[in-house]
Amino acid sequence: MSQSMSRRGNCWDNAPMERLFRSLKSEWIPALGYPSICAARKDIGEYLMGYYNRQRPHAFNAGIPPALAEEKLKTLSGIS
Repeated sequence: MSQSMSRRGNCWDNAPMERLFRSLKSEWIPALGYPSICAARKDIGEYLMGYYNRQRPHAFNAGIPPALAEEKLKTLSGIS
């Protein structure tokens, strides 16, 4: 995973990724870092796929996690 950046003045809105990285850094990554790359990958993967996507409430989705919002959308649209 790599963080993308655009130059100042570019019209590409990177707000969703900026918000994700802000949450990751402020809520999850230990202040002293990780003992190894392997530990960092495992822990950050658990944060993204476990907590951030399945448990953490998101204001944009009326306070529900993204995975639940996606399931509701699929149910409403008839996609299985």
